[in-house]
Amino acid sequence: MDLLDEPVPGVGTYEDFNTIDWVREKSKDRDRHREIATKSKESTLALMKSISDAFSGWLLMLLVGLMAGALAGGIDISARWMTDLKEGVCLNGLWFNHEHCCWNSNKTTFQERDKCPNWKSWAELIVGTNDGPFAYIMNYLMYVCWALLFSFLAVSLVRAFAPYACGSGIPEIKTILSGFIIRGYLGKWTLMIKTITLVLAVSSGLSLGKEGPLVHVACCCGNILCHLFTKYRRNEAKRRETLWRSFFAALVAAFTLRSINPFGNSRLVLFYVEFHSPWHLLELIPFILLGIFGGIWGAFFIRANIAWCRRRKTTRLGHYPVLEVLVVTAVTALLAFPNSYTRMSTSELISELFNDCGLLDSSQLCNYANVSVTKISSDALPDRPAGPDVYTAMWQLSLALVFKMLITVVTFGMKVPSGLFIPSMAVGAIAGRLLGVGMEQLAYYHHDWVIFRGWCSPGADCITPGLYAMVGAAACLGGVTRMTVSLVVIMFELTGGLEYIVPLMAATMTSKWVADALGREGIYEAHIRLNGYPFLESKEEFSHKTLAMDVMRPRRSDPPLSVITQDGMSVEEVESLIAETSYSGFPVVVSHESQRLVGFVQRRDLVISIENARKRQEGVVSASRIFFTEYTPPQPPNSPPPLKLRGIMDLSPFTVTDHTAMDIVVDIFRKLGLRQCLVTHNGRLLGIITKKDILKHMAQMANRDPDSILFN
Repeated sequence: MDLLDEPVPGVGTYEDFNTIDWVREKSKDRDRHREIATKSKESTLALMKSISDAFSGWLLMLLVGLMAGALAGGIDISARWMTDLKEGVCLNGLWFNHEHCCWNSNKTTFQERDKCPNWKSWAELIVGTNDGPFAYIMNYLMYVCWALLFSFLAVSLVRAFAPYACGSGIPEIKTILSGFIIRGYLGKWTLMIKTITLVLAVSSGLSLGKEGPLVHVACCCGNILCHLFTKYRRNEAKRRETLWRSFFAALVAAFTLRSINPFGNSRLVLFYVEFHSPWHLLELIPFILLGIFGGIWGAFFIRANIAWCRRRKTTRLGHYPVLEVLVVTAVTALLAFPNSYTRMSTSELISELFNDCGLLDSSQLCNYANVSVTKISSDALPDRPAGPDVYTAMWQLSLALVFKMLITVVTFGMKVPSGLFIPSMAVGAIAGRLLGVGMEQLAYYHHDWVIFRGWCSPGADCITPGLYAMVGAAACLGGVTRMTVSLVVIMFELTGGLEYIVPLMAATMTSKWVADALGREGIYEAHIRLNGYPFLESKEEFSHKTLAMDVMRPRRSDPPLSVITQDGMSVEEVESLIAETSYSGFPVVVSHESQRLVGFVQRRDLVISIENARKRQEGVVSASRIFFTEYTPPQPPNSPPPLKLRGIMDLSPFTVTDHTAMDIVVDIFRKLGLRQCLVTHNGRLLGIITKKDILKHMAQMANRDPDSILFN
């Protein structure tokens, strides 16, 4: 009896913390597709099933887009409401945030549009006034208390229900997409808890963003919805490909988000810029300076954050995640409240820094001295001398810059959902606005200098400080993540500023070059290495002249390679081999003497098949022989029935010779997504190379601890 004439539940699946076999999964999908195509010619029902199978990918993307867009909109609206809750409440309805509360008020002036009788601060509700030191202390106290409550709820929910919901999620998502299995990381509980705690963490005022965790949330949506469709549920590789269809999913998500309108401005972008002033070629110098700053800041942040996270892992600090979150939240809230630029949400801060000052702006940053203007352009005001409030704002922004740079180092990586896009952009936007205002004042008072002569005449709008903030934000984000083309596209999406492609590209490339000169890894790659995930970085070069025989196992001092013969082993012998080893699979050879390779069998498939045979096939005992051959030879009389397991064996495992250069082997693993590769010499099996063997060898060649390459 061949047990694999019909599928055995569990065969072809993978255990937790294992790498998938991309080649096998692709082959399974091709066989499935070929079978469907053949049957579709036999009947109308089969043809309808074939059409349904082809359409299921697009339906899945539609559902993912709807779900991800709806969750993103809900998270945005909830986070804005809870952030404002730290400062007061709306008497018209508790569910209104500050801005929405004042929209319907007839007593709101444009200059003081944030002040309306419907919105009451906590001091007004508790002590009856918003003026005086006691009212200030009351507002301060309530701000800190709400921040501590939100962060406590966030870290407690993560610890109790979904430990995988903490952090950004992007390092793990990159590892999962490369073929690694982390059960539960994209599950229902993780999605639910991450969605709730992301709102709480952002609302607490911690120096973190929601963009990275939203990637994790969207991936959870995709993984959960994949289980509704057979071809994705049963194929790990199929579940990880969706590049072209992801464009359609993004389109649906954007439409859903536009329908929800979470930003209240009928636009899809988070920081829409309304200035379109041209920039001059000489301004590339300060833009490149911002790129240098972004690269230095990025390299500093990665080193400092990784050092802090390593300390968290190796000392008692990691044993008290709740206490750590509460202490960081308390320090953040206590230092943030006195400064209006750190008290406001980081998204609101970036939006204000990107803004170009108009006649009706009441921000401190727009408090310029009044000068007589003969002609006002509809697009921009001429450069003007800074007023006292602008200088006050510069000091406050300088303090905010130092505060954000330091507090983000200890915040990213705590046991709450935490993104890095918004904090990194905030650091760059502050630095850019400071430089932009400095350049603006320099151009106003010294327009006859050589660098301004010819393009910056008196009364002209020469410098746009908001543009400098935008370029600085891109530079710092690029320095931390090492993104280039995708980062420029992201900045377009966030701001809508298409005409500033050259300044953004100049700053982004400069920041990457500077950061790469100081350290090769981006923040997500550094966290992948810190956690020991088996991820082969495509950009990491392998320049060492080693051969496959130098990396393969077994080594010269090791016991011989554990193998299974194609027709000579009993069930008891195979079960003993499985019990005595922890390998994920075994090569199948003709005999121990010849070591001629026949195929490769996965440990999990072998265990499940033997257990299934004991239950379903009568007479199978420990003495039964296991055959991986195409035909079973005649058995002696009275012998127990044999087991035919050829169906679970990979008949074409990938092999290399012992003299293959390791740089070629590394390329093969990267491009084919291999799980393991067998090493032969003149057709005889010598050893095996796994993905972890390659990562350990690369770590050893880079003078790092090779034992750090394991899932931690």
